[in-house]
Formats: sequence, structure tokens, C-alpha cells
Amino acid sequence: MIIVPVKDGESVDRALKKLKRKFEKIGIMREIRTRQKFTKPSVINRERKLKAIYVQKLRAQNEEF
Repeated sequence: MIIVPVKDGESVDRALKKLKRKFEKIGIMREIRTRQKFTKPSVINRERKLKAIYVQKLRAQNEEF
């Protein structure tokens, strides 16, 4: 449960902005989207491996410069 403390005189827009920021930081929406469908563990592992390879290539390119 996310709690957003609102100070006296603080606008609703500012409180909503804080709420949205907390949602992004915690990753609730990302988790909800992943739970909407079942993904096989092998597919998840493959995606993680491909992402790791991609990141490694980017870091290798940055070290060259």
C-alpha cells in the first residue's frame, strides 16, 4: 500500500505527482503488466541473457572511446 503524506496547503496536483513518482520507483505497473500473461521461465532467461549481452556490448564500445 502506497502512502503519500500531504502537507497543509499542498495542492492535489503535487500530491498526485508524488504518487506517480512512487509508483514508478516501486515498479508496481511493470509488475502488473508482467503478471497479466504467463511467460515460460526459459523465455525469461533467454531475454535476460540477450539483455546482458547487449549491455556488455554497449559498455565495451564506451570503453573504446
